[in-house]
Amino acid sequence: MKSEPDEYGITDLKREKTSLWEGIRNYQVRNFFRDDMNMGDKAFFYHSNTSVPGVVGEMEVVEVAVPDPFQFDVSSKYFDAKSDKKSPRWLAPTVAFKKQYKNVISLDELKNIPALAESPLVQKGNRLSVVPLTKAEYQAIQKLGR
Repeated sequence: MKSEPDEYGITDLKREKTSLWEGIRNYQVRNFFRDDMNMGDKAFFYHSNTSVPGVVGEMEVVEVAVPDPFQFDVSSKYFDAKSDKKSPRWLAPTVAFKKQYKNVISLDELKNIPALAESPLVQKGNRLSVVPLTKAEYQAIQKLGR
C-alpha cells in the first residue's frame, strides 16, 4: 500500500498505531478493498514519490473497508460530489502499524527479486496505490526487511 511520506508516512502510522487508509480514488483498488481485503491481512507500507521509493515497513488490516468519510466532506481534497451516502463510491480499510524497517527496500531492489518478476508492483507503468501480492511475493519481500 503506497503513500507519499510527506502526506502520510510510516512514522505517522507508528505514532498513531492505527489509521483509516482513506483517499483512494481508483475503482480497481476500491474493488480490491471491497472484495478481497480481509481483517488480519498483512500489507507492506510503501513510500512513493520520494528520492528512494520502496517498502519501509509492515502493517495489518484491522477493520475491513468502510465508506471513506472524506468523499462526503466538501472541504476535503478527496470530496466526490457524485458519491451518494446510500451507495458510497469510495471505501477505506483501517490498518495498524506492525513494524518499521531499518532500511528502505528500494524499488530497484524489488525489481531484482525473482519472485516478483511478474508482479504488478515492479511492472513499468503501474500506478496503483494498492497492489495485491501472492504469499510467495510477500515472503520474498519480507525476508529483506528483517
